[in-house]
Amino acid sequence: MAAQAHNTNLTGDQDCILEPLCFPEHLSASTCLSFNDGPPVTCVLCSDSFPSSEKDQLLKHVVLDHKLVIADVKLIADFPRYMLYWKKRFTEQPITDFCSVIKTNSEGPVEQQEHYFLLCDALPEDRILREQLQQRRLEEVLDQQQKERDDTTFHRTCMFCNEEFTGNRSLLLNHMAKEHSFSIGLPDNIVYCTEFLDTLEWKLENMQCLYCEKTFRDKTTLKDHMRKKQHRRINARNHDYDRFYVINYLELGKTWEEVQSEDDRDLFEDEDDDWSDWQAHPVCAVCLFCEQQTDTMEKIYTHMKETHEFDLHMLKTDLNLKFYQQVKLVNYIRRELHQCHCYGCQEKFGSKEELVQHLVNTGHMMQLPEVSHWDQPQYYFPTYENDALLTGLSDSESESDGPNHSSEVPVISEDISNLKLLKQTSVLNKLLKDRGSSS
Repeated sequence: MAAQAHNTNLTGDQDCILEPLCFPEHLSASTCLSFNDGPPVTCVLCSDSFPSSEKDQLLKHVVLDHKLVIADVKLIADFPRYMLYWKKRFTEQPITDFCSVIKTNSEGPVEQQEHYFLLCDALPEDRILREQLQQRRLEEVLDQQQKERDDTTFHRTCMFCNEEFTGNRSLLLNHMAKEHSFSIGLPDNIVYCTEFLDTLEWKLENMQCLYCEKTFRDKTTLKDHMRKKQHRRINARNHDYDRFYVINYLELGKTWEEVQSEDDRDLFEDEDDDWSDWQAHPVCAVCLFCEQQTDTMEKIYTHMKETHEFDLHMLKTDLNLKFYQQVKLVNYIRRELHQCHCYGCQEKFGSKEELVQHLVNTGHMMQLPEVSHWDQPQYYFPTYENDALLTGLSDSESESDGPNHSSEVPVISEDISNLKLLKQTSVLNKLLKDRGSSS
């Protein structure tokens, strides 16, 4: 199964996964136009700088060279300003004044232990900074959108029929929706419209389908494909388009789907917390040993037991595994399989298929190493960040509400004693009140 990761050798031949892998969820789409061009971003702990379009390389450098992990990077509204702020703060005070310290391989030899620093919004200063950056970006986006809504100098040719439109952008967007059945949404929901249309036109000029991203030999073939496959639309799962919709800028830490599903009236009128309309997203759990996916946990457990002779329920019972031990075991097995190591005998193989065959032939499927080998803090971190198998693990009846109290990994919970207050003090509500009072 295809997956992305940044791997390196830290000590000799030891393989290490530096960040979570990710199971493929949708078609990948290459960004045709770059919107990340800007001044270089400098590391918070040294003088090394990276182009703003190479954020992943900067994050990799920060983890490898400085052992610093920044949580929820994708939720930071203005990453360059965020890095600039913390670079200044780290020159004023030690990093340990701001970051939680996590020690890996805590039960192993001292020479194999490493200390990582976690910077996250559990720190009030970091949370405030993220909210300020979010609010600033939202204000900029709303101002930009208002300019586009009021602009009467818009001039552009339809990408489907070459008819020219002058005046307001809504004329062209409504024309494409009505005459060509191509709608990218209501004009008032869109921002950076010119760049959005530039992106779509670039794809069409390069014979690329706007929905599935496939490339064709000529425009006629492309048009037939988009018509027959009903691909005359954009793919909502293509996150390259997220920046063009205002709803994606609304609240810190929320996706457009979460914001869209909320009823604003609940923020002020609902005195009781009603979970009756809760709708859980379907599980899409992936087998530990192959690419099989199922929509329920029981199906994936049954598949692994019948197809691979691996019984996770039996291991849980025999070893009396608590919830967090199950998490660490799954992450450990995922990591060993990704690195093509047999977790039973530590033999290295050239491919995952060879390893799985070895596990079957030698009977190592249910042969785990000593508990102390995998029951380590480093395996709290998921090998695959979207691993639904982790979310479906069940608690033991005798288990406490959290991990072992002797664990050296800090677990910080948010105060949810007053949910109504949390809702009323959200970034969006405060911003809208400020804008209303100033108008």
